[in-house]
Order: sequence, then C-alpha cells, then structure tokens
Amino acid sequence: MQDQQTADAKIFENDPEGKLGLIPLKSCTELGKKVDWYLSKWRHETAEDHSRRQLPGYVQDSYILDVENPRFGSGEAKGQINVTVRGYDLYIILDVTNYSLTYSISGQTNHMSPDDHYQDLKRIIAAAGGKARRITVIMPFLYESRQHKRSARESLDCALALQELEAMGVSNILTFDAHDPRVQNAIPTCGFESFRPHYQFVKNILKNCDDIHIDPAHLMIISPDEGATDRAVFLANVLGVNMGMFYKRRDYTKIVNGKNPIVAHEFLGADVAGKDVWIIDDMISSGDSMLDVANQLKNLHANRIFVISTFGLFTNGLEKFDKAYEDGLIYRVVTTNLTYQKPELLEREYFINCDMSKFIAYIVDTLNHDESMSQLMDPHIKIQKAVADYNEKHGF
Repeated sequence: MQDQQTADAKIFENDPEGKLGLIPLKSCTELGKKVDWYLSKWRHETAEDHSRRQLPGYVQDSYILDVENPRFGSGEAKGQINVTVRGYDLYIILDVTNYSLTYSISGQTNHMSPDDHYQDLKRIIAAAGGKARRITVIMPFLYESRQHKRSARESLDCALALQELEAMGVSNILTFDAHDPRVQNAIPTCGFESFRPHYQFVKNILKNCDDIHIDPAHLMIISPDEGATDRAVFLANVLGVNMGMFYKRRDYTKIVNGKNPIVAHEFLGADVAGKDVWIIDDMISSGDSMLDVANQLKNLHANRIFVISTFGLFTNGLEKFDKAYEDGLIYRVVTTNLTYQKPELLEREYFINCDMSKFIAYIVDTLNHDESMSQLMDPHIKIQKAVADYNEKHGF
C-alpha cells in the first residue's frame, strides 16, 4: 500500500478483481450506512483523476445491495437478494447482539436472539447461490464466542459455527476483540482476523478529556482478569506506562447461570494511589466484575477510573453504572458502536462512544483491493502519534 493519501482515502496499488457489494443486515443498518458513506466518498476522491474511474462499478453513490429476510406467519424465514451478485466481493455485516429487533410468530412478538441473527446470515449466504466471487462476513461480536472451548461434556458452538460458514463458501471472517481468537484453529484454511480498537479508545479518550498525562507517574492500565491481560499489556507498552491485573477467585463448588461464581478479585501490580487507571476488557456484560474491580481500585486510592470495553452490552441495565458515576467510583465508560447501543446510553454524561465505521470501511476497501492488512492490524504508530499530538496541544 502506498503512503499517498487524499484526505482519508488511500491510493491502492491493485485494482479490485470483484465489484464491491456491501450487505449490512437489519441488525447493523446504521453502522452499515456509515461504512458505505466512507467508501463512496473515498472512491469518488481517489478516482477523480485516476484510471479506476473506468472500472465498471468502481465509483458508486452507494455500495449497499438490496437484500431482505422476510418471515412467514409461522416464524420461519428466508433470505432474498434482489439484485445480481455474480462476480461481486460481498461484505456482510451483522450484529448478533442486537436484541432490539423483533418478529411476529403466531401473533406474539419475539425479540431476535443471536441464534436468529446467525440464521439470517446463513440465509443471505445461501441466497447468493455461489455466484459471488468472494464472501466476507464482518461479525464484530463473534457468534457464540463465549462458548469457544470445551471444559466438560458440552458443546463447541463457536467452532461449529465457523466451520459451517466455511462450508457455505465464506472466504474471510472478520471480528473484533474475539473472546479467544484461538478458536480460528477450527478453520485453519479460512481467513480469520480479530481486530482490536485500541487506537479508537485512545483517540476518543484524548478527544473528550483535556487533562490526561500519559506517563508512568499519572496513568496505569489495568486488566480486570487473566483473560484480558494481553490487551492491557499491549496498551501499556504502546503508551509507555505500567500495568496491573486482577485474577478472579471462583467458587468451583457452585454453578450460577452456567459459570462458577466469583468470590473475590485479587490485585497484582504496582501502587495505583493517585493515578488515573484505565480498566480494559473485551466486553461489559452485566458490569458486576468491572464495578467490583473499580471499587477495589478506589480502595487502593486510585484517582479517576475509566472503564473501557469493545462491547458494551449492559445486560442488567445502566442503573448500577449511573450510581457508580454519581458516587465517584467511575469517571468515564468507553465502548464502541460495534454492538447495539440503547439510546439512553448515548445520553449519559459519563459515556464516551467510539465510532468504528471508518475503520471497518478501511478494512473493506483494503480487502477489496487485495492489499495487505498489516497496518490495520497493528495500530501502535497511530496511537503514539495521537498521544504526541495531544501532548503538544496541551503543553505536556
């Protein structure tokens, strides 16, 4: 990829082999529209005085294709593509966590579950009928990623789903912050990438806070458990600050909601007294673990606490976070728009939203041109530049 740029657009060395077709399913409508806007804008800019303007279908006002998943009265459904996809590079985007969507079955209203969204994805792939040149699935929250390994006589749902998609002809599966990216071993010959939004986290925190000192004396990165350690290690190393971690002590004699309950969080790390701390993890589910960790950090005299997560699910509502903010326990909550966000969440004073649409557009554009994604996979240079610009602006 060349370094030459026009605004945010990139000039690629390779011409696309297939026409670009974007299919945001109903669960990802708004995010898909933003991705489409960036793609159209960039291609209009870069093709202005370029031979690619002559490529059929290269410059379009929109790359979104007309598809639908209508349902019968029985609750059964089908996938339908209303335009030709022969020779296209298809990019299907979906959010399996979007519970706000509903459908009717025998006169009753059902909220769509991850299983329903996954079935709709398979229906659209099946409707393509093998005519597309290449199919890429962009599934920010990886379906069944919390059931990624077998520890007893139980199912391996995530691995089975990945194998099923590969068998249906999917060439690439793109996700974000996979709970355990090693699940890709189930499909060793299929493309699989798990991106992390570290740069977007840093950029938006710095944009919303003008008094953060990025140095070991003022900031520390915290992993709330063993599973998130590599995320914290990466961010701490790039920012040049220290990190600490908690490990979860569980009661293995009990099972509550399918897992062993947490007895306590034990802290390992340097002194956090007087420092801002960023707690980083892949998801906020109920939020209990994050808030417990924040409470223990406050007991250790930490200063401001930022709760950072790729996926803000808030399965038990926002009331606990509202109270934690009012009590001074947390300072900011930072998540992305890769999953469904309640309108009331966007209105919270303590919430920082990280828009991932431009990054996804970069990914789609890069893949369609058959270019390397190595620069997108490693954001450390962009993070360091953002911090340097911030320090220069604020005189730190």
